[in-house]
Amino acid sequence: MKEKKMSYKFEVSTDKEGKFRFHLMAPNGKIMLQSQSYTEKHSALETIESIKEHASAAEIIDNS
Repeated sequence: MKEKKMSYKFEVSTDKEGKFRFHLMAPNGKIMLQSQSYTEKHSALETIESIKEHASAAEIIDNS
C-alpha cells in the first residue's frame, strides 16, 4: 500500500469570542504560523490567499 504524503495546510477556526483565526500547519501537525483574529471569515480566507500568492517572494530581514 502506498503511503499518503502529508502536506502543509491552512486550518480556519473560530476562537472563544467567535472570531476567525487560521493556522499554517506543518506536515507533522505542528503550528508554524498563527494569525490575528478576524471578525469576518472572508477576511481570514483572503489573507490566506494573499500569503499563498506573495510569500515566496517575501524578503527576509534578520534583525538579530
